[in-house]
Formats: sequence, C-alpha cells, structure tokens
Amino acid sequence: MTGEKAPLTVRLAGPRGFCAGVVRAIQVVEAALERHGAPVYVRHEIVHNRFVVETLQAKGAVFVEELDEVPNDVPVVFSAHGVPKSVPEEAQRRELHYIDATCPLVSKIHREAERHFTVGRHLLLIGHAGHPEVIGTMGQLPDGAVQLVQTVAEAQRIEAPADRELAYVTQTTLSVDDTAEIIEALRARFPELHEPRREDICYATTNRQAAVKDVVSGADAVIVLGSPNSSNSNRLVEVAKAAGCPRAFLVDSAARIEWEALADVKVLAVTAGASAPEVLVEEVVEACRQRFDVTVEEWTNTVETVKFKLPRGLAA
Repeated sequence: MTGEKAPLTVRLAGPRGFCAGVVRAIQVVEAALERHGAPVYVRHEIVHNRFVVETLQAKGAVFVEELDEVPNDVPVVFSAHGVPKSVPEEAQRRELHYIDATCPLVSKIHREAERHFTVGRHLLLIGHAGHPEVIGTMGQLPDGAVQLVQTVAEAQRIEAPADRELAYVTQTTLSVDDTAEIIEALRARFPELHEPRREDICYATTNRQAAVKDVVSGADAVIVLGSPNSSNSNRLVEVAKAAGCPRAFLVDSAARIEWEALADVKVLAVTAGASAPEVLVEEVVEACRQRFDVTVEEWTNTVETVKFKLPRGLAA
C-alpha cells in the first residue's frame, strides 16, 4: 500500500556511549557547580561531545582553552583528557582552586611515563599529534624525553637514542588493530622494548570497537554518534569500515543524519562513542521510527561495571 513505511532493523551495539571516565568527569563539573555555584571554569572541553558541553554550559560551566582565561576567584576543572604538568603548576602559582577530572586510566599512563623516565628509559608514545591526551602525556616529562609515533611507517623509521633503553605507552582511545600493527613494527626494530604492565588502550575503547565488529556483520550501514573531535568516535567509524561496512557515518545528533544515504538500508547498526550520551541514541531510534517500520535489536557482547570515585573534596 502507498504510504507504508519500509521495514528497518536497528541494531544497537553494546556497550556504547558513556564510559566510567566520562561519567566521572561530567559529575566533577556538576558537583563543583553544586558546591561552589556558577560559574565554574573548565579548561578545554570536559569531554569531546557538543551535547555534553552545551548541557554543562546551561548549568553555569564556562569552557576555555587556557588558564589565562580563568579569573582568580573561581574554580577551574581540568578535562578528562589530562593536562601537562605545567598547567597545575601555573594554577598553583596563581593560587587557583583547581579540580583535576583526568580519567584515572589516563593518569595511569602518566605514572607509567614517569616511571620509565625515572629509571632512565626513552619513551615512545603511540598516539595522534595534537590530541589533548597526547599533549598531556608528553607534558609529564621534559622536552625530548618522549617521541610520538603515529603510524607503522613512522615506527619503521623512527630514530631513538642508541644509548638508552626504550619503552612505549599509548593513547587510550586508539584503534586496537592499528595500534597492534604499530607495536609489532616497533618490536621488530627494538626487541628489548619495554611494554606497559597492562594495556594502555582503555577497556571502554576496546569494548566499543569489539561491539562494532560484531554488530556490523550483515548490516547495510552504521551510524556512530559522536562529535567530530572525539578520537574514540572516529576510531569506531574506521573499525566499522575495516570490518566490511563502508557506509559508516559519524554524526553528533539525529538532526545531522543524511537520510538519502540510508534510503535503501534494511539493517542499520547504531553505536555511540564513549563521550556521547544515550539520549542521542534514543533520538536516532525515534527519528528512524518516523521514517521506517522499525525493529530494534540489542547486540551486547560485554556488560561494563567499572566506576570511578570523584576526587577528594567533591564526593558526597
């Protein structure tokens, strides 16, 4: 009959959306607002998601890029991505009240980097240039103590000090498969390379990529909810394409979906990056229902139970 909606199966990947570090970071800003009142300043986006940032702005958070934009008489929160040591040092010099919302799994990498440096090792950091997490990790050590490795090609040609032991750490939000190839290339060149005690790519990144690999099997297209500057969300798009679904799209809301590209889709997989809230997934499902006769399927391969405590002084 004319006017009938075409059938569409929407597969929801699980786990998806907020990880424990993101939940904690948002709670830090909310708790600071409740305790100190507005405004509370936040250095850099607390997490890389436009919806989250705008929601916190409406509550009284003010987002800036550098400490010199922060007045002396207001609290300032450092984002979940971590900051170079120079940032808290400057905050202390100015006697600012600062609250560190760095994800504990990023802080773990900072401690690893310091441990390697203390025993005289030269550090290789696998990550993406310019990402705030990479800037923060490199900023834990003196200039020249860390070399960034972004690709297999760089791993194959990098020149490291011959008179020092080498170690590596990684950004937490990388592609698991791509990072494994870079590590393999480094090991081939530097067999004595010291490795992390535990994998640096965080549990949430690993789980969401594995879930995408599962859910794209037989899917015609994939929508990844996340902002363009979200590393882990961009990696989910890459993982979906590598797993055999070339029509993988990163959108930050249902309003950004180009429906013409999905007109012939029968099975649509949907996931969300670790900084994207579940409400965005719900909006996509509702937008699909307006256009299709939708059947929703939950595809969950891991149940996450990780929780992180708030910093001392903010916990209830």
